[in-house]
Amino acid sequence: MALQTTWFLLWGLLWAVFFMTDGFDFGIGTLYPFLGKNNDEKRIMLNSMGPLWDGNEVWLITAGGVTFAAFPKVYSVMFSSLYSALMLILFALILRGVSLEFRGKVSDAGWRTLWDTCIFIGSFLPALLFGVAFANIFQGIPIDENGVYLGTLFTLLNPYGLLGGLLFLSLFLVHGALWLAIKTEGELHDRAVSAANKIWFLLLIAAVVFLVATKYKTALYDNYIANPILFLLPVLNVLALLGIKFYLTKKTYFKAWFASALTIVLCTFFGVIGLFPNLFPSSVSPEYSLSAYNASSSPLTLKIMLVVTVIFIPVVIAYQVWAYNLFKGKVTKADLAYEEDAAY
Repeated sequence: MALQTTWFLLWGLLWAVFFMTDGFDFGIGTLYPFLGKNNDEKRIMLNSMGPLWDGNEVWLITAGGVTFAAFPKVYSVMFSSLYSALMLILFALILRGVSLEFRGKVSDAGWRTLWDTCIFIGSFLPALLFGVAFANIFQGIPIDENGVYLGTLFTLLNPYGLLGGLLFLSLFLVHGALWLAIKTEGELHDRAVSAANKIWFLLLIAAVVFLVATKYKTALYDNYIANPILFLLPVLNVLALLGIKFYLTKKTYFKAWFASALTIVLCTFFGVIGLFPNLFPSSVSPEYSLSAYNASSSPLTLKIMLVVTVIFIPVVIAYQVWAYNLFKGKVTKADLAYEEDAAY
């Protein structure tokens, strides 16, 4: 049971790290048509995440790979149940990657507008749909004893699911705006700071409504009530959320971004800890739920994977620390390459 519990926590951690890293990319892409007022500003926005966005998505592959290898039954049921939503996310991610590379290949306003629109769509949809998917997991998915999904795509678009989508979207928008505040200067910097301040209030409202709705729509609070010390987690989450606004007021934008990153991680773990030991709860009957104990791989597989993880995850972290440090400076007009085939 210790192995299953360890992998359950690792599963949650990898999703949290993905949301923390790729979250600001989603935020920048969604803010892209609203903050970038000309081609230079749009290119600066893209260059602010350009060297990092594809590395950030490594964590998505890792989280998906862990789900497949450690909890194969959850993987199969999840992809059959949430197939439409997950395929929309996948196509949106592909569209975003293609758009980032194709936008600068032709010096034509219409061409750029086309790919600019695709960048927005490819960022907005994942930000929203990841929240919808996880909110539905929190409240339970209608699956029967055979793991067969008893709903449709529109079943997932319920009020609580959409509320989760709005929460994730707000988190990523603030995260992205803060990253732009760190990486840019001049009018674009000012607009990014203004956006972060305004969206923070929307995030606060979404977070409060989500916490209240969670009490009535899910069983997430059961673990917290059974173990009151766990309430320290949502308390820290609230402090991190307030810390974003505090550091924004102080104009210490990296600290505000770090508080935003911590908010995303703690928000993810609030749901993960509330779910334990379930990974994919059934809203039809608790007996049909898939947990860390009834859907895991063999102990030998989990042991081998744990050794591999202990060796290679630090390597990935070290690489990303190096990459973030290498591109830590601000992006200015002087940094833009004006060749016709420049990707960004």
